Amino acid sequence: MITFLLTSLLGVMLVGIPILISIALIGFVGMAMLPGVVMPLFAQKMFGQLDSFTLLAMPYFILAGSIMTAGGISKQLVDFARALVGHFRAGLAHASVVGSMVMSGVSGSSTADASAIASILIPPMKQTGYKPGFAAALIATAGTMGAIIPPSMTMVVYGAIAQVSIGGLFLGGIIPGILIGLALMITIKLYTYHPAYPELRVVTARFDLCALWRSVSSAWSGLLAPLIIVGGILSGVFTATEAGAVACVYAFIVGYFVEKKITLKKVPDILVDAAITTSMVSGIIAVSGPMGWILSYLQFDGMVLSYVSTLSSSPTMILFILAGVMILLGTFVDSLIVLLVFAPVAVSVTKTYGLDPFQVGLVMVICNQIGAVSPPTAPLLFITTSIAKTPIDQTNKHVWTFMLAETLVLVLVILIPGLSSWIPSYFLR
Repeated sequence: MITFLLTSLLGVMLVGIPILISIALIGFVGMAMLPGVVMPLFAQKMFGQLDSFTLLAMPYFILAGSIMTAGGISKQLVDFARALVGHFRAGLAHASVVGSMVMSGVSGSSTADASAIASILIPPMKQTGYKPGFAAALIATAGTMGAIIPPSMTMVVYGAIAQVSIGGLFLGGIIPGILIGLALMITIKLYTYHPAYPELRVVTARFDLCALWRSVSSAWSGLLAPLIIVGGILSGVFTATEAGAVACVYAFIVGYFVEKKITLKKVPDILVDAAITTSMVSGIIAVSGPMGWILSYLQFDGMVLSYVSTLSSSPTMILFILAGVMILLGTFVDSLIVLLVFAPVAVSVTKTYGLDPFQVGLVMVICNQIGAVSPPTAPLLFITTSIAKTPIDQTNKHVWTFMLAETLVLVLVILIPGLSSWIPSYFLR
C-alpha cells in the first residue's frame, strides 16, 4: 500500500495538481483504505500537525523577512557585497554569493533570497556580458543558503516535525552555510580560467575603502539583524521562537524610524503578503499530517531502516544512503514534501545509530535545498530563470557545477559531524 500511495502522490503532482491538494487527496484516500480507521481522524491529524509551539516561529520569521524586504534591506546588503568583493575577477558573481550569504541572515527563506538577489544583480550581470543561464544558475544555488544560514524557515519546519531544537539547528547551520558560500566562490574562481567564459576574467571595479565604509554605513541595520537573532539565542536571552518576534520588532523599527521606507499605508500589504506565505506553508504542513500518520501506521520508517541496514551497518554510510535518496526524490517531488516525509525517518536513524540530531538535521536540510535546484523540479531555478529571461535549459546547463560544489559540502558535513554539531553542542550543553 505504501508503494501505491507514494506512486499516486508522485503521479498527481506530475500531472500538475497543486501540491497541497495532491497531498490532501492521497492522504484522504489512503486513510479511507485503511480498515477500522474513522475519517474524522483525517481532520484531527491535520490540526495535530500544526499544534506545535515550535511552529509559532514560522509566521514571525516570514513577517520579519517581508518587513525587511519592504524596507529596502536587500538592496543595501547587495551594495555592501559589491563593495566588498566587486573588485575581484568575476566580481558580480562573487557579490551574488556574498550577498546571498548576508541576505540569508535576514530572510530565512531560500526563495526570498534567490528572488531578491536575482532581481538586483542579474540585470547588471547581463549588461557586463555574463551568460544569463550562468547568472540564474549561480544565484539560484547561492539562494539555498537562505535555508541553511540562520534563521531558516526550513529548519523551523524540520525541528517542529522531528522534535529537534530549532536553536541548535540554527547554530549548526552556520559553518555548513559559510562552507557552501566559499565552495561557490572557489567554483567561480575556477570558471575564470575557462576559455569559454572571458567575461569572468574582466575586473569591473576597483577596491574602494571609502565606498565599502559607505555601504557598511547604509547596510548596518541588515548586517546587525542576524547578530541580534543568533546572539540572542546563544546568550539565552530568548528562544528561537521568541527570536522571530524580536526580528519583527527590530525590522519594523529599522524600516519605519531609521530607513523611513515603510509607511503606515504599506503595513497592511506587508501583513497580507506574510499571511499568504504563512498560509501556503502551513497548509502543506497540515495536510502532510494525515499522510505522515499513514506512513507511520504502515511502519514506513521501520521499513526504510530495515532496508538500508541490509546495505550497511555504518552510521556514516546510512546517512549517505538517506541523503542520496532525498536528493533523488527532490528532483521529481517538491523538496518540502520530501523533507516532511523523511523527517520521521531521520529521527529513527538518529535514535537507532546514535547520530547527532543536529548533524542529521543539517544533512536533511542541505539535501532539501539541493533538491530545490535539481532539474526538472527546481523552484529556485524557475524563479531566477524568469528574472533572467532565458530558456530554462540554459540555466539547467550551468547549474550542475554549482550543485556539485554544494554536494561536496554535504559530503563534508556527513564525514565530519563537528561541522554541524560543534557550535550547538558548545553553546547548548
